[in-house]
Amino acid sequence: MLIDPGHVDLFDHVQRGLRELNLDLDDVGLVISTHAHPDHIEAVELFIQGATKHALHEQEWQMIKAMEKEITMAFDVQLDAILPDVLLTEGDLSVGELEFQVIHTPGHSPGSVALYWPQEKALFSGDLIFRGGVGRTDLPGGNGSALKESIKRLTELEIEWILPGHGDIVSGAAEVKANFNHIEQVFFDYI
Repeated sequence: MLIDPGHVDLFDHVQRGLRELNLDLDDVGLVISTHAHPDHIEAVELFIQGATKHALHEQEWQMIKAMEKEITMAFDVQLDAILPDVLLTEGDLSVGELEFQVIHTPGHSPGSVALYWPQEKALFSGDLIFRGGVGRTDLPGGNGSALKESIKRLTELEIEWILPGHGDIVSGAAEVKANFNHIEQVFFDYI
């Protein structure tokens, strides 16, 4: 499984990471996009010829279908190249023997999701939260109120790792809690 493959022209660092794990593109059976911004989803097109499945939240797919003309013109991305095989909804997701929870986290975009891996107490947060920051809400479909509510929901989880879509990993339960507190104190009045 690969989460948020990124831009096509920046994909070489992902390929290097796969090689370090003795993997190549054909070994990836599922690509999950936490949301459909080009810096997270564009490289899905590299998997189109293989057997790899692509998963995206259903609301996110509806949004990008509605914006197809603008997306094609602005980013030169054809929707057929990023077509999801699986439309995610909130709930449990089994990937092989691993169990995750898909959490719908609108705010950065309408169909943003976070993936929670309870066994490892790890949260893949996409662009909802970062170390010391939050995702932007000024792009199409962004919503500050929804972003705050999504963040509040995540504070109820037992998290020891936040693996965000950008920036540094947050590790350790105390550090995760401090990060959530910092976000609420610094950003909630402005979003």
